[in-house]
Amino acid sequence: MKRKDILTLVILIVLTIVTGLFSKFYSELKMVNSVILFLSGIKFLLVAFQFMELKKAHIFWKIILTSYLVLFCGIIILMLR
Repeated sequence: MKRKDILTLVILIVLTIVTGLFSKFYSELKMVNSVILFLSGIKFLLVAFQFMELKKAHIFWKIILTSYLVLFCGIIILMLR
């Protein structure tokens, strides 16, 4: 495995642990859903760009994927409020 892949895996594991701890200890906050969704979006982008090799793809696909994520997260956040 490349060093960059290992670093990405470590970041994904840390973000997963942070998400779990945040949901356990700060579940009474109203913003917890938004923070968890934001962290999940970061993990989604890390996986898509690093392991699906989207970083080498055409700019169209990068924009479509990022736009979809922003639109999806925005709709979910609006529905939760």
